Amino acid sequence: MPSTELTRAYEVPAAPVEVLAHLAEPENYVGLSPLLVEVRDVRREEEITHYLAVERFRFLGLITHDNLIRVSLHAERDGLPEEGSVSGDVVSPGGVRMGYRFAIHAHDAGSRVVDTLQLSAPFGLLRFAAGKAAEVQAARGRVLAQRLARPSGDR
Repeated sequence: MPSTELTRAYEVPAAPVEVLAHLAEPENYVGLSPLLVEVRDVRREEEITHYLAVERFRFLGLITHDNLIRVSLHAERDGLPEEGSVSGDVVSPGGVRMGYRFAIHAHDAGSRVVDTLQLSAPFGLLRFAAGKAAEVQAARGRVLAQRLARPSGDR
């Protein structure tokens, strides 16, 4: 099956522990991805959280399609308070599969997040899926920075 890897890095004006805590909660992904509109059936099993996410696609501005995807999420501190990661897998209808990892590192202004997606899809779907995933990555950095920005008096 064809595959590709997408990597994007961005800075977030919050401590790594705050970024890790935010990315560890499934409900926080609503709006973090422009396509994700709902999270359902959250189950926590030891170190892994499983949930069902609803992606909403719009075609021609009139037709909508809700794509139900199964997501697993694992958050861990990498031994230091200034390091951590969130990783997991996504299984989407149509044979689209994605592994993801957010590596979180301390940075001058708060945190630097390296967002890596390993995407595979049947021939003919990979270009579409990779294009949507790249759009989501670009938006995720901006939205996460806005959500976790501290008021100027708290810096």
